[in-house]
Amino acid sequence: MTTEERREMIVRAALPLVCEFGAAVTTAKIARAAGIGEATVFRAFVDKDELLAACVAEAVRADHVFAEVAAIPLDQPLAARLVQAVDAMRAHLTRVASVVGALQTSGHRETRRGAPGGRQEMLSRSRDLLADLMEPERDSLRLPVRQSAALFLSVVFAMARPADGFAPTTAETVDFFLYGALARGEE
Repeated sequence: MTTEERREMIVRAALPLVCEFGAAVTTAKIARAAGIGEATVFRAFVDKDELLAACVAEAVRADHVFAEVAAIPLDQPLAARLVQAVDAMRAHLTRVASVVGALQTSGHRETRRGAPGGRQEMLSRSRDLLADLMEPERDSLRLPVRQSAALFLSVVFAMARPADGFAPTTAETVDFFLYGALARGEE
């Protein structure tokens, strides 16, 4: 096993423990979860802080969610495609929040490590993927595809912080975005 493979294996074992214990997780506990000796952790990482930083970097890495959204079949109805995309994005954001939140709550200060490429690149890539999902309905959209995707992405992020505790389901949000506030048949 290469050093990089060993690091990845340790991070995979550490992530659930970091979510549970935050920075209070011990390297001994991580080693047990990985099925290795504690000394092996320190051959792969300089110290616990480097291991925790690697956990944050893995949590914010979004290539898996991008691949999941890109794989959504375009022959499904638009609403179904958008629900799948939002559910994938929400799962990713929940994972990030679990790792970063647990570390911050436990007093760890080094949790503000962005994704490779930064926030702007992530938003741009997300918008592009949503635009790809909307492309088959290009002629039915009121706005150009990229603008529709950008607006939808804004709605998705607004869902993360619902007002007054109201948390619509993904399907309700997609339905509202696609069909508006008026009941169908009313104008």
